[in-house]
This record gives sequence, structure tokens and C-alpha cells, in this order.
Amino acid sequence: MIYTKTGDNGTTSLIGGSRVMKNDVRVEAYGTVDELNSHIGLAAEMFKSLGGGYTDELKDVQNNLFTIQTILATESDEWLAKLPQLDEAEVEMLERQIDAINDSLPKLNSFVVAGGSVVGAQCHVARCVCRRAERCVVTLSQTATVNPTVLSYLNRLSDYLFVLSRKAVLAAGGDEVFYTVNQCDKK
Repeated sequence: MIYTKTGDNGTTSLIGGSRVMKNDVRVEAYGTVDELNSHIGLAAEMFKSLGGGYTDELKDVQNNLFTIQTILATESDEWLAKLPQLDEAEVEMLERQIDAINDSLPKLNSFVVAGGSVVGAQCHVARCVCRRAERCVVTLSQTATVNPTVLSYLNRLSDYLFVLSRKAVLAAGGDEVFYTVNQCDKK
């Protein structure tokens, strides 16, 4: 059955069984990571139209985000010990991917404006949601213990999505859009 009706009063269950309000900071954190995961799924599908490059990497990211969601949805150390954890090696993998993509891009001399191609813009949307997810996890970490690798991963993931957006624009044959100061602002 898809519906249980147990959340009709505005509460939801965490892993381990405790119930919290649906606007609880923990629910906001893992819910935002879930939203991020969906945006990355859309980007992965869009990359298929460009020949599939980066689709597998993005699917790996999605799996890591499911692990993060599970970690964030668990407030009990006893339950947390039974679940998969995010390894620092995943952060290091993102760093290698960032370096490889960035080495193939033109030097950046200005701020990049989202656009240039649909897939590039989607990567920017995912990057922005990633930053929001990171802020939510920081807020959670002020009142609960959060594995620091989760924060490192989200921080690095937003950087990955930035360079990937640039790569996507070029792969789609688009032109990067750069910030320019409006002439009215110069007066």
C-alpha cells in the first residue's frame, strides 16, 4: 500500500520509529537532499541526449545521496550503526572528477550565469538545491550529531555540479553566459 494515513496529522517516522513533525529540521534536511537527488536524476537523463557522458557519475551521486538521506533520517546511534555510511573516498572521488572536468574547461574570468544549454541550466538548478541542502544539514548539525563527511560531500558536490554545468554547455554546443555589469549600474 502506498498510503498509510499515519502522516495525516503532520508527523512522519524516522528510521528507528520515532515520530517528528514534517517540518522538523531533520526532515527538512533529508527532504532537501531528496529534492536534490531528483534534480540530479533529471540532469543525468538530459546527459543521455548528449551521448551519455557523465550519466554514470551522476547515478553514483544519486546512490550516495540516498545514503545521506538515510543517515539524516536516523536519529538513533544504535540504528545508524546498522546502516550504510558515506565514506571519505566518495568525497575524494568528487574531487578527482572536479579536477578532470575543470582541466578540460576554458579559464574562468567572470561569474557564470545559469544558461547556455538546458542541461547546463539544470546542473545549475541542482547546484543551488545542493547549497540549500548543505545549509539545512548545517542547521541540523547545530542540534544533532551529523557525520562530517556528509557536509564535505555536499560542499564538494555543489562544486562538481558547477564545473559539470560548464562542461554541459560546451558539450551541447552552447555558449557560456557570463555576468556583466549593467551599464546603468556604472553611473
